[in-house]
Amino acid sequence: MRTHHFPPVLRQHLAALRMLLVFTVLTGIAYPLVVTGIAQAAFSHQANGSLVTTNGKPVASSLLGQNLALPKKNPDDPKEELRPDPKWFQPRPSAGGYDPLASGASNLGPNNPELITAVKQRRIAVAAFDGVSPASVPADALTASGSGLDPAISPAYAYQQVNRVAKARRLAPAEVEQLVADHVQGRVLVSGSGKRQRR
Repeated sequence: MRTHHFPPVLRQHLAALRMLLVFTVLTGIAYPLVVTGIAQAAFSHQANGSLVTTNGKPVASSLLGQNLALPKKNPDDPKEELRPDPKWFQPRPSAGGYDPLASGASNLGPNNPELITAVKQRRIAVAAFDGVSPASVPADALTASGSGLDPAISPAYAYQQVNRVAKARRLAPAEVEQLVADHVQGRVLVSGSGKRQRR
């Protein structure tokens, strides 16, 4: 279509429309398809959510923490609090109840009385559950991550749970401790030997 016979204002609008269409195709279709193709070819596990499967069925994502609790005694009671399952290593607390749709922090400052009370209560509960001194409970057992979904816990918190998990699963504590040691990961972007940390 020849546009030089059109008025200048209309020519400018037609040029802008052509550029809109070109960039819509480039950035709205071509670029996402290329990036998706590269991600699927090179990093398909990560691109598809880092899913964890059991018997061929996806049951979780390794990127998301989850509540490892016993079933409710009365499933219809919304006020009944969940009880942690002693057979599992417990995650850090979650301000959003481990719900990916409610990801976020509590937004309570360090001097907030509500947070201080919650941390004190968690310290007592975690110490009793793991059979340790309240003073030895690490910080990540007491405070939620910024997302409320972080699946990682510190080596200190993992080792603290060894005896409880071993007892619940009728395993030798040394066996469970070795499993923890085998799965401790070093820090990212920190210089050093990269060896796994042991307590």
